[in-house]
Amino acid sequence: MEETKIILERSDDEQCPIEKSLTIISAKWSFLIIRELLIDGTLRFGDLLKGLEGISPKTLSLRLRELEENKIITRTVYPEIPPKVEYSLTEKGKQLEGILLELKRFGLTLE
Repeated sequence: MEETKIILERSDDEQCPIEKSLTIISAKWSFLIIRELLIDGTLRFGDLLKGLEGISPKTLSLRLRELEENKIITRTVYPEIPPKVEYSLTEKGKQLEGILLELKRFGLTLE
């Protein structure tokens, strides 16, 4: 299958693909939540809270909900008492690894 070459250009669409992507992942903490899940795989809420120093439980809940709605992460609830909830990346979420690596590479040039 031939790969389509993607070039940067202005879009006349209602919302360009870059803008759509940024809308989903640019909210404060979203990228760091994705980073944690890329590094550690499946995590529980408390583990994410510990790994993201400075985030409030309310903000973490909100970001997780947004990422789930956009099919970046999946939430699995186990019927236990107390309920056990785990978060992991979907295939779409895993595709963001290359972007994170490029951001890290760029960040290293800023030192």
